[in-house]
Amino acid sequence: MLRPALLAAALLLPAAALAEETKEIGHVNTALTNMGLTRSHQIVIERFDDPKIEGVSCYIAQARTGGLKGMVGVAEDPARFALSCTATGPVKVSEAARRSEKGERVYESATSLFFKETRVHRFLDEERNVVVYMAWSTKLVEGSPYNAVAVVPMR
Repeated sequence: MLRPALLAAALLLPAAALAEETKEIGHVNTALTNMGLTRSHQIVIERFDDPKIEGVSCYIAQARTGGLKGMVGVAEDPARFALSCTATGPVKVSEAARRSEKGERVYESATSLFFKETRVHRFLDEERNVVVYMAWSTKLVEGSPYNAVAVVPMR
């Protein structure tokens, strides 16, 4: 049986479950909280590689809430982010990459304790020979989720 503290810790860790490796590239503090006694509000930049598209790395910048709630993992992060993807070598599409109008989820990150995530889906536009990545938030804001798009040529 899991101890309550271990279960809580597992729930509070940000998840980047689909990308094989997610690496924090850096962050900037955007506002000091509690006179510097707790973690400041931040914008964090992370890199992930698409597991089924060789030669592509994506970078996502997301706001992270600071303060005591942010420090213990119960804060709700804003549903705002930026996405950029680039070819880091020859782009090779795996045969296992899903080719459909619904795309395939390649990244997700929890942005609140319950029910809110940032997700990145991959789409293949083989007519134009590009890979399209769309980041979106599962939280609806005024009836629509925040979203961003990045495109990488398959040359």
